[in-house]
Amino acid sequence: MARRVLILGAAGRDFHDFAMLCRDDPDVEVVAFTATQIPGIDRRRFPAVLAGPRYPRGIPIFPEADLETLCQSLEVDEVLFAYSDVTHAHVMHLASRALACGASFALPGPRSTMISAARPVVAVSAVRTGCGKSQVARWAAREIAAAGLRVAVIRHPMPYGDLARQRVQRLASRADLDAALCTIEEREEYEPHIAAGHVVFAGVDYRAIVAAAEAEADVLLWDGGNNDFPFITPDIHLVLVDALRPGQVTSHHPGEANLRMADAVIVTKTNAASAQALAEVAAALRAVRPGCPVFPGASRLGTDPPGVALQGRRVLVVEDGPSLTHGGLATGAGYAVATQAGAHVLDPRPFAPPTFAAVYAAHPHIGPVIPAVGYDGPQREALRDLIARAAPDLVIAGTPADLRTLLDLEVTVVRVTCEFEPPDASLSGWLGQQLARVRARETTARTPPATR
Repeated sequence: MARRVLILGAAGRDFHDFAMLCRDDPDVEVVAFTATQIPGIDRRRFPAVLAGPRYPRGIPIFPEADLETLCQSLEVDEVLFAYSDVTHAHVMHLASRALACGASFALPGPRSTMISAARPVVAVSAVRTGCGKSQVARWAAREIAAAGLRVAVIRHPMPYGDLARQRVQRLASRADLDAALCTIEEREEYEPHIAAGHVVFAGVDYRAIVAAAEAEADVLLWDGGNNDFPFITPDIHLVLVDALRPGQVTSHHPGEANLRMADAVIVTKTNAASAQALAEVAAALRAVRPGCPVFPGASRLGTDPPGVALQGRRVLVVEDGPSLTHGGLATGAGYAVATQAGAHVLDPRPFAPPTFAAVYAAHPHIGPVIPAVGYDGPQREALRDLIARAAPDLVIAGTPADLRTLLDLEVTVVRVTCEFEPPDASLSGWLGQQLARVRARETTARTPPATR
């Protein structure tokens, strides 16, 4: 009899691992997915068109809270864990819940879930959400393009809507984002790449996504989500550590695995960290990855438009959503810019409508800022309502998504810009050398033996 499997996920790696490990395996029957972290992604069904002929009715998706009930009612033999940025203890608590029901518990690994690409792959990953992957991925894309190479950005999945429609997404303009009904979280990641002239590929079926990106690019840039490890086998793997969170270098899954796989480590936000924090990070890296190249980098903050007078102004701060929620940050770049400029930051929590009151209740560590959650129309309307209730002089947008057009706000929005800045040319030189090595190997592999 086929092994009955339940996959724990958050609308991302779970679907990818299913496609790589389970969809075509006659010895496995996936009886359900569970969902967590993202609101509104459970009570759906993984569609038959993506699940394949062995699942003509698709596969149901339930809340993770129902784990024990599902294990019993669906007679689950094995539970697969397939999402990211949780503590090691969190993973093992889930394992204990599965084991107590009699099921096995498994963590699918990189070798069985990574896709081999026909183009060189540069991957940007991290040990935690909110380390600055977006900044570093934009920097890496510029470096690759400056070398005269076509780059395609492949983004970690965020399929929170119509899964069949989101199978393969090619996003090259704001019109593409509108047509794809992208959430605020998706726009936070896609808009900056598109503004820089780089095409973004994302979706659900990553074999097809990689094939589509390969047709347009010389180099594939994996822009990771949370602290997940790449879906594509990297030739160059850059892993980020946050200088402001020295105690979280090895605290979360699968971030520690990323660190142990890294070809180079980038310590971000060094300009904002204390000497003690930098020393703690350095010690942690020496203990885990002695000999691995380590490069520092600053996060340079600015505003758009530049030079806006914020002193004494009553402002609401909207920050990158995932960095605050499951990333665990209390505030972000927007709050830093506002406080450094002498603005009076309004606490949004007394004005929160029920949707946001629930977010604050679920994540009590969040400070006097608004997480940019906007996974559907009602949530975006709730965000707009919260801003209107507080009646600020200005909104400081620490999210990369363009709230000015997305929410049609009447109040002025000042966008915070945040760019990765290495202190010297050493990281650029290292990346250039690695790219040359990988491309030389690729050229040799493609050259017919008779002409070598």
